Amino acid sequence: MTIRFVTSNAGKVREAREYLDDDVEQINYDYTEVQSDDLGEIAVTGAKEAFAETGGDDPVVVDDAGLFVDALGGFPGPYSSYVEDTVGVERVWNLVEREENRRAHFRCVVAYYDGETAETFDGAVPGRIVAPRGEGGFGYDPIFEHEGETMAEMSTERKNAISHRGRALAKFADWLTEN
Repeated sequence: MTIRFVTSNAGKVREAREYLDDDVEQINYDYTEVQSDDLGEIAVTGAKEAFAETGGDDPVVVDDAGLFVDALGGFPGPYSSYVEDTVGVERVWNLVEREENRRAHFRCVVAYYDGETAETFDGAVPGRIVAPRGEGGFGYDPIFEHEGETMAEMSTERKNAISHRGRALAKFADWLTEN
């Protein structure tokens, strides 16, 4: 069976191939992202639309992810990409820098849809928000610290080993093996 991963991000597809024995095909389709506070709802809605619009009988996978900051009531959450593009990572740090509670987590939901069944798989990485450090990674990586290192300071191998997406994909791979 081929899994059609709906994304324009080749890095996500490479990561998916590390977890899935099945063939993973990248599908570049720009689905309509519903406005919701629920990553699962966003991913499932995108998967259903992508399945209907891209043709084929093989199931599709869509993921959605975000950074959830406790001191900001879970914001930016599912709006992380928009906030990064419009406000910037540095300003998110500025919102939190005076807060005592800087706990946060990255969360990813992988949604699978085969035309009949929708399943979701969740992965999260705990951490905290810190002043920007490191040169690697992208997005919020310079301000998200996990076990003493920001994601931007980690090697690619270490970052992938603790990835929220990787944790969700591992659950999906286990489910796929059993079903």
